[in-house]
Formats: sequence, C-alpha cells, structure tokens
Amino acid sequence: MKITFKLFASLAAHLPPEARRRHRIDLEVDPGCTVGEVIRRQGVPPAQCAIVLVDGAWVAASDWDSRTLTEGQALAIWPPVAGG
Repeated sequence: MKITFKLFASLAAHLPPEARRRHRIDLEVDPGCTVGEVIRRQGVPPAQCAIVLVDGAWVAASDWDSRTLTEGQALAIWPPVAGG
C-alpha cells in the first residue's frame, strides 16, 4: 500500500536528495505497517522524532509500534525545535 512520508527541518536529510525540497516521498509499505516500523526502516533516529502526525493527528511515542497505517495516509515528522 502507498503512504506519504514527510520529514521536516533537519530530518529531511533522511529523504532522497531529489525529495528534500518537497519534504516528502511516497512509500510502498506492507498492510498493517506501523508508524514505528516506517521510522526505523527509513533510518530516522527515533530520538529526533519530536512531533509525529498521521493525517494531522498527533501520535505519542508510546503508540508508534501499535499505530498502524492505511492506504493513502500521510506520516509527518518534525525534530525537536527551539526558538526564542
């Protein structure tokens, strides 16, 4: 099944070079794939995943390995951010 995988800020470095400007790629994943599986398979350091959303809804780190994805969903991830 196909999902959209979005990485922002410094995490975009984990996308193929041609996808970094758009911050997204379409991924083929197995049915029943979890958020945690996608994070690990794409080589994104879990400690750098501060904000994780599936179709705009926040997913707590404790739920990454139980939250399954379905066809057409978007998984978006931001690193820790600081401002001032």
